[in-house]
Amino acid sequence: MKLTVVGCSGSFPSADSACSSYLVEADGFRLLLDMGNGALGELQRHCGLYDLDAVLLSHLHADHCIDMLGYFVARYYRHEGGPAHAIPVYGPDGTERRLASAYGDVPDEKCMSEVFDFRTLEPGVFRLGPFTVTADMVSHPVEAYGFRIEHAGRTLTYSGDTGRSDALLTLTEGTDLFLCEASFTHGKEDIPGLHLNGREAGEYADRAGAGRLVLTHIPPWTDPQVNLDDARAVYDGPVELAKAGAVYEI
Repeated sequence: MKLTVVGCSGSFPSADSACSSYLVEADGFRLLLDMGNGALGELQRHCGLYDLDAVLLSHLHADHCIDMLGYFVARYYRHEGGPAHAIPVYGPDGTERRLASAYGDVPDEKCMSEVFDFRTLEPGVFRLGPFTVTADMVSHPVEAYGFRIEHAGRTLTYSGDTGRSDALLTLTEGTDLFLCEASFTHGKEDIPGLHLNGREAGEYADRAGAGRLVLTHIPPWTDPQVNLDDARAVYDGPVELAKAGAVYEI
C-alpha cells in the first residue's frame, strides 16, 4: 500500500496544510480517507479529479468532509462528458443529507447520489477494491469511525477523531502504520471523548505493538514538537509528524 498525506491539520487549515485527507493506493485502486477544508485542491497534486475510486468519511465534522461539496461540483458539472460516474462514499448515517444541507442550493434532493454512491458505515468488515476494511466506532461527540485497512498482508490504521477508546486499540493491534490524531497537549487539555494527545497516541501504539506511528490532526494552536516528544517518551518505535505531501510505503 502507498499512503499519501493530502492534508493533516486539525480543526482548520494551517499555513502549511489542508485539513484531514489521506490517499491510500494499491493495485491501481485509489481510496481517499476524509476530505476536509482545503483537501480538494491539494488532492490534485497527487491524482486527477476523476481518478478516485472510493471515499471513506470518518465523521461529519467540517474539517473531515466539507470539501466533498466542491468535489460534488467537479463531478456533477464536469464540462466534458457530463456528470462523472458515481463512486462509493462511505460515511455515518445521514451523510448524503448532511452534505446536501451544507451545500444548500442543490438542483434537487437526489443529485448528489448521481455522482456519489452513498453507503452507510457501521461497525464491521467489508471489501473495498483490493482492500479489506474494518470500521469501528470510536469516541467523539458525533458518530465517528476509525479504520483498519489491510492489503497483501500489510495494515494501516487510521484513528479518525477520537478520545480514549477500546475500539481504537483493537483496530491498531499489530498494525504496520498507525496514523493517529494528536490534537491535545498532555497536561493541558483533558476532555474525555473528544481527542487524544501525543502521549496517549504513543501509549496506544505501544500497547498495540504498532510498527510505526505518524501523528496527525494537530491544530495550528498546538505545538507539534511537544506532542512528538510526548509520544516518543512512551513508544520505542519510529514516530514522526504527518506533513502534507509525505508518502509512506506500507
